[in-house]
Amino acid sequence: MSKKQVKIGDQTFEIDTGKPILWLIGIAVVIVLITAATSFYTVGPSERGLILRFGKHIKTTTPGLHWKIPWGIDELYKVRTKYQYKEEFGFRTTSTGVKTQYDKSEYTDESWILTGDLNITDMKWIVQYRISKPYNFLFEIRNPQETLRDISETAVRKIAGNYSFNESLEDKRSLIGRKAEDMISELAEDYKLGVTIKLVQLKDVLPPAPVRPSFNEVNEAQQEQETMINDAQKRYNKVIYRARGEAERNIQEAKGYAVDRVNSAEGNVAHFNNLYDQYVKAPRVTKKRLQLETMEKVLKKVNKKHIVDDDLKNVLPLLNISNKGASKGGIK
Repeated sequence: MSKKQVKIGDQTFEIDTGKPILWLIGIAVVIVLITAATSFYTVGPSERGLILRFGKHIKTTTPGLHWKIPWGIDELYKVRTKYQYKEEFGFRTTSTGVKTQYDKSEYTDESWILTGDLNITDMKWIVQYRISKPYNFLFEIRNPQETLRDISETAVRKIAGNYSFNESLEDKRSLIGRKAEDMISELAEDYKLGVTIKLVQLKDVLPPAPVRPSFNEVNEAQQEQETMINDAQKRYNKVIYRARGEAERNIQEAKGYAVDRVNSAEGNVAHFNNLYDQYVKAPRVTKKRLQLETMEKVLKKVNKKHIVDDDLKNVLPLLNISNKGASKGGIK
């Protein structure tokens, strides 16, 4: 029994030449199996399939089971269009999970950025994107991932160069991220990368490691200075506002006293004018009335009172002028 090796595609088969009918059937079965295996393909739910025929793009297929011409005539490329990719700048994530671990290597060639006031910041950021046009991503650019990293670094450096060192560290971080996102999106569209930028986020903006201790000491001194200024301002406000309150109270009391004095004076003037009018009409009656009213006011304030007849020559024995009787404040 003689055997012969037959190569079909990338596979080699041994065929018994002594039985031509059997080996012809075997070859046919193998051909059918290979044809079926290379004719049907499945595209996942988050993928798109690109079919190239002799190197030319024919169609882009959606998720599901599809057919193509076998034997290498049609080539299939699958691209994950629903997956959100991420590019890291200035750092690298080694593993994710409950506790994310990062590569301890320094990537200062990416993260050191010159600011508008000619200082250097150590800026770390991420760019998240999705593949929106699979054909452009695979065939329009030789290395789309490196191209995206280049334009991302260019955009962040240009935007950060418009702000000072302190602005980059403090209140302009989110603004730099938004402007960088817009610029990266425009550049990606110009380069026909076929991606959609979802997020540009600045993770850390710090001084470079060699000068970081000195920078922290300066920040601590500034914080202490601000604390002392705030305490002094607090004490100043407490004293000033209390003094202003007391001054305002004194002013209001003086105004009230002035109004009271003016009203009293005006009332006295009106009373005097009324008496004068009555005096002009009846001088004797008015004079007597004033005398009686005055005596009434005076006698109310006297505790010990003695009324003696002008014609009396000697003190009567019935007149009790002892201290005991006088202490009662009665008229004896």
